[in-house]
Amino acid sequence: MVNFRIISKIIGSLLFLESFFMAICLAMTFYFHEDDVMAFMTSTLLTFGSGCIFLFFGHNAENSLSRRDAYVVVTAAWLVFSFFGMFPFIIHGCITNITDAFFESTSGFTTTGASIIDDVEILPHGILFWRSLTQWIGGLGIVFFTIAILPSLVGGSVKVFAAEATGPIRSKMHPRLSTSAKWIWSIYLILTLACGLSYWAAGMNWFEALNYSMTTTATGGFAIHNESTEYFHSPTIDYISITFQFLSGINFTLLYISIIKMRVKTLFTNSEFKLYLGIVAGATLWIMYLLLTRMNYDIEHAFRSALFQVVSFITTTGMFNEDAGTWPHITWVILGVVMYLGACAGSTSGGFKCIRGVMLLKVIRNNFRQILHPNAVLPVKINGMNVPQSKIVALFAFFTLTILMTLVTATIMIVAGIDNTNAITIALSCVSNVGPTLGTQIGPVMSWSILPEYIKWILCPLMLMGRLEIMTVLVLFTRAFWKEN
Repeated sequence: MVNFRIISKIIGSLLFLESFFMAICLAMTFYFHEDDVMAFMTSTLLTFGSGCIFLFFGHNAENSLSRRDAYVVVTAAWLVFSFFGMFPFIIHGCITNITDAFFESTSGFTTTGASIIDDVEILPHGILFWRSLTQWIGGLGIVFFTIAILPSLVGGSVKVFAAEATGPIRSKMHPRLSTSAKWIWSIYLILTLACGLSYWAAGMNWFEALNYSMTTTATGGFAIHNESTEYFHSPTIDYISITFQFLSGINFTLLYISIIKMRVKTLFTNSEFKLYLGIVAGATLWIMYLLLTRMNYDIEHAFRSALFQVVSFITTTGMFNEDAGTWPHITWVILGVVMYLGACAGSTSGGFKCIRGVMLLKVIRNNFRQILHPNAVLPVKINGMNVPQSKIVALFAFFTLTILMTLVTATIMIVAGIDNTNAITIALSCVSNVGPTLGTQIGPVMSWSILPEYIKWILCPLMLMGRLEIMTVLVLFTRAFWKEN
């Protein structure tokens, strides 16, 4: 059965971490002398106190997790973080109801980036920093962060990693998972620092550079200006944003091998990266052509706008340097496809993942070959390694579930009076953790505040399932999961 003591112990420790991050925001509020001091002071104490209660109930637990415990603790951790993460918004009063506060918090931690706040520029610096920080924490994973800094706490860390990590194929850069986690987090930190320094050198002040660097490398998309990076009207900032969004969409293990181990050739021989690069290039050229011929953009403007939106959508960041809702409708289809596909597994991005795209293409190719050679044995190989049949079955199960969840959610929203384009792209946006949507009621530069409350409660678990790749959450609702054996 599920070991609730060890789960309570881990949740308690995670809440200590969350209270520590809130304390950082509290320090920020003291620095800027604004009206959110009490909000973060109260939130920090409530979160820390709750962590003590969870630790009390789990104080005699052994540091050993079963696979069943791992799936419970991962789902519970994201729910608990999102629940406590809404306290600063509610206590401060910038968001006045629980539905909107929980939606904003969930959107932050899952790095979806969909906001219900119509005017973010009126928010105090502490609240703005908390929104960005929630995305940065959620970028690589809440529990994965724990494995990196508290390896002794999670005895079944491999099982936890399996429950939280993204993608069907997981590679390790070191025999010890905690060491791998530290290396991956180091790369994440280096990317964030490099991005922040680049933004600062391009003209942002230190607070803007800090916030935008966190949401860029987390591929989250929360901005501290209503116009996102369009606020700066700077081609340099656009290109910096494109670069770091693109890098954050690459498998971090692959980045480690390519950059730290100086094996750059590995990057360009990797099947997933080649598909990722090819789709970005193809979609950019297509949209660029449409902007040149239908909207009379000049070449540089068309290239930069097309590349920014394609990279933003495929990495599921959701930042914008222009309103893509005013572009020709065919560009919406292109952006919708790359939004669903997503970037590479093992990155901070969401979506279906390019590695699954590679697997799907190879399965289709093998089916054509099988028609010509019925007795042939045709294994699916990725980067020279055979993909087990179980992974292919899981691929089609995942593909089917994402399509079904998108269709069901979109149907519910259409019944609620939301236009068809918005309904489909909102559902896709949540299940892929993208953030922006395409349509007439809610465009890519608008907030989601006009959605009915019950729709927001439907979208919250959809964002969570999208971040944890569906199976981790849905398995908890099966009878077999709760059986004794």
